[in-house]
Amino acid sequence: MTASSFQEPGRDCPLCERLVAFRLQARAKHPDWHNAPVASWGSASARLLIAGLAPGMQGANRTGRPFTGDWAGDLLYETLGDFGFATGTYDERPDDGLELVDCRITNSVRCVPPENKPIGSEIAACRPFLTNTVKEMPKLKVILALGKIGHDSVVTALGRKPAHVPFAHHARHDLGGLVLVDSYHCSRYNTNTGRLTTPMFRAVFQTIREILDR
Repeated sequence: MTASSFQEPGRDCPLCERLVAFRLQARAKHPDWHNAPVASWGSASARLLIAGLAPGMQGANRTGRPFTGDWAGDLLYETLGDFGFATGTYDERPDDGLELVDCRITNSVRCVPPENKPIGSEIAACRPFLTNTVKEMPKLKVILALGKIGHDSVVTALGRKPAHVPFAHHARHDLGGLVLVDSYHCSRYNTNTGRLTTPMFRAVFQTIREILDR
């Protein structure tokens, strides 16, 4: 593939054999769902990029919009609205009228993986799309990585070694003009177990807001 091929993967992206097979199974079972790579959402002129892991089966894989239709989106979009990064009302569907403000959302892996767990080769195959997403954002100042896998993929996409930029919740890393902020993923599992609480998640966004408002 050429560099221009990595804008966003096509609907029938062939790069990952396991994900292609899983995608075809989902299309057969739910023909009215999106069941395709999920594109980044939000303006390329935004100063904040949020990088998640991969679409959820009944979330973005169903609706076609990142973090839309599952618990992670409930917490994320409420928080974005509270901190001025979204307007409108989130209603778990891509035509709910919600709009992002100075924010863009993407995933390290664009296709839904079995059991929500992409493998290393799939993360690597999809990384050029993440790299391009970063490169096409001229005003980008802050990247929020949700979870360690998302963090490691972002760090690698930026040409750094994850071992030199360790993941930790609410950690801040200054990376040559960009600030990388980490958070535990806002998944139902993490919130149900108390690994991530709403105040913890809001504190991360308070830090991001302060960085951008300086």
